[in-house]
Amino acid sequence: MKNIPRVKVTDEAKKVIAELRARNGKLMFHQSGGCCDGSAPMCYADGDFLVGSSDVWLGEIDGCDFFMAKDQFEFFKHTELTIDVTPGRGASFSLEIPLGVRFITKSRVFTFEESQNLIETRIGEMI
Repeated sequence: MKNIPRVKVTDEAKKVIAELRARNGKLMFHQSGGCCDGSAPMCYADGDFLVGSSDVWLGEIDGCDFFMAKDQFEFFKHTELTIDVTPGRGASFSLEIPLGVRFITKSRVFTFEESQNLIETRIGEMI
């Protein structure tokens, strides 16, 4: 069985990512363990958010690295994350906010078989 991705992206979110990439160049995502919108996936121009030893790389979505705070990952490590968009304005510095949408994370628990074949994570500073 192939490596199962930990994070995926919807077609609607890909459209927003394409628009943001055209405006800002290479992008990256980070999801922290903060309260309110701090726990939502945030999109940044690559390098505008400094990734460190307290962040875990989960994979790529539409060519963008996706990181999560280590303590948040402990909560989500058994789940598949799907990044989507929804109408509305979040209270964050994420690049999509001026477009009138915000990224959201949907999750489901991996099956036992999937959990045995996950893409390996890496600590952020090691990338």
